[in-house]
Amino acid sequence: MTQISTHPWDDDHLKEECGVFGIYGLEEAATHTVLGLHALQHRGQEAAGIVAFDGHRFNAHRELGHVADHFSSEKVVERLKGYASIGHVRYSTTGETILRNVQPLFADLEVGGFALAHNGNLTNAYALRRDLVRRGSLFQSTTDTEVITHLMAAAGRGSVVERLTEALLQVEGAYSLVALAEDTVIGVRDPLGVRPLLMGKLGTATILASETCALDIIGATYVRDLDPGEIVVIDRNGVRSIKPFQKRPHRFCIFEYIYFARPDSIIEGHSVYDARKRIGAELARESPVDADVIVPVPDSGVPAALGYAEEAGVPFELGIIRNHYVGRTFIEPSDHIRHLGVRLKHNANRPKVDGKRVVLVDDSIVRGTTSKKIVEMVRAAGAKEVHMRISSPPTTYSCFYGIDTPERSKLLAAQHNVAEMAKIIGVDSLAFVSIDGLYRAMGQPKRDNDKPQYCDACFTGEYPTTLTDQTDTGPKQLSLLTENA
Repeated sequence: MTQISTHPWDDDHLKEECGVFGIYGLEEAATHTVLGLHALQHRGQEAAGIVAFDGHRFNAHRELGHVADHFSSEKVVERLKGYASIGHVRYSTTGETILRNVQPLFADLEVGGFALAHNGNLTNAYALRRDLVRRGSLFQSTTDTEVITHLMAAAGRGSVVERLTEALLQVEGAYSLVALAEDTVIGVRDPLGVRPLLMGKLGTATILASETCALDIIGATYVRDLDPGEIVVIDRNGVRSIKPFQKRPHRFCIFEYIYFARPDSIIEGHSVYDARKRIGAELARESPVDADVIVPVPDSGVPAALGYAEEAGVPFELGIIRNHYVGRTFIEPSDHIRHLGVRLKHNANRPKVDGKRVVLVDDSIVRGTTSKKIVEMVRAAGAKEVHMRISSPPTTYSCFYGIDTPERSKLLAAQHNVAEMAKIIGVDSLAFVSIDGLYRAMGQPKRDNDKPQYCDACFTGEYPTTLTDQTDTGPKQLSLLTENA
């Protein structure tokens, strides 16, 4: 197989997590699942999979690559017969990018077939897996998600929902799950509600999805977000809710509003687009600068830059144009193409920056390499001054809840103060929104340091769960089998 390697300019951004979608009670359920996964493609672009149930058997298709690459074929969708279906788009945060890791995972349990798709990350997966292997479990993938199915098998008795509940009582971390059993679709959010999961309706059918944009694409209506710690069971008897977990403070991931969710989604009652504009306005109030033009780093910086420009009273311009036809991976790029780097994705719009004092607005700085190249590009296009404003606090800690972040030693903000960072990326000034400013933009007076309203561990280092696999003395790396996918 041809070697596929990640763009060197892509590893300077926090990677999306995963997206999940489920539907019960609609003929051609898989077709609607394909559309839902299209809308959630931004959440995971390495692989996609669908499992459907037709009343007698489970029908599955999983592939590496984008949804459109593999699920546009009528022949593929025809094989996915059924009135119930779940789907998953993946960016791997644990396990290699190989076909056996593509979700939904499927297991034959004592109580019947069971398919599972997971958004998030379990922080005690290695410890649990090691114990299960010692007890005789044979794992087929290297993902943390498979731990859940083995815990269900080890439960020994009970219904599918009872076994799933018993398994989840043993795990730590973040998870939003959609599962498909015989004649049943199940949705679960972890007790902290770190990752999103919501419910919708399309006629008499019930839908589960990571974001409302997946409802919009199929014409479904939003019903509600699942509560933290809630299990929703959907079958021919309707929808029932179970809350078997001890109630804990809600700690939804605040980075969903900064970057991960699609701007046209509404999550937990907040318009993502409006939240980003408010963050930009807060940033303008906290860190004003004399400037001629506000320029977003596309696409994720656009709403925040609009908010900044409106609050500052400075013109907004698309001073950088993004090439939307460059994928996340490139087949065997030459050294020359690698050297061009960021220019494949972004190009300065010279008439809008030449001779101007420019404020670049972006959502985050991770390693700083892409920011440096963009600043160089804007200066080369004639900018008189280049200032940078970031619509998140400095990213100083790694995430262990389903977002692929570099190790802490490679995070620029963990190794340097703001003045040093400004010098490294080559800007005249650099500022980040404060943690309290971020919370104000989300409608809170400030961050409650005793009981934080969101999960903000990537900024504060205050992790809301135990990080067993980070402190455990056992091996942290699974035995991996290299495969050609």
